[in-house]
Amino acid sequence: MTDFNRTGISPTTSDNSVVLDTDLSPVTGSTTTTTDTVGGAKQTLKDEASKLSAKATDKARSLADEGKARATGALDEFSKLMEDAAGTVDEKLGEQYGQYARSAAKAISGFSDGLRGKEVEDLLADASDFVRKSPAIAIGTAAALGFVLARIVKAGVDTDTTPSTKG
Repeated sequence: MTDFNRTGISPTTSDNSVVLDTDLSPVTGSTTTTTDTVGGAKQTLKDEASKLSAKATDKARSLADEGKARATGALDEFSKLMEDAAGTVDEKLGEQYGQYARSAAKAISGFSDGLRGKEVEDLLADASDFVRKSPAIAIGTAAALGFVLARIVKAGVDTDTTPSTKG
């Protein structure tokens, strides 16, 4: 129940849902001061948002650079592995097939070197140009990658939830 009849106290409710015991005094001063304060607050918010945006951009760039370094390292290792396996392929299947493995290793190594030589912004621009020129291939590739990732995740979830029997 609300008690509005008492003087000097703001409305109170007896059911513990709302209690307002402070009196609000009217804002005094010129509207210019209020406008200046609001304008200053807006500018401060814009400055802080700009700083946060710059920090986020720097963090994203550093993460992308780190990812690029990891990817080129993995490609280099895979290229080396294929180059090493080419000798085994020569022995088992013939020199012609070993040469295919060497060619693939060189192509992967070249791709890795090209990737290492580009900045993240250049890679993003290249990807954007590719999507603009070949949207069907880009959509197909994205769908295929999504399917593969979904299968990998599903396989991981199935493995985790499968009860092991020891006996």
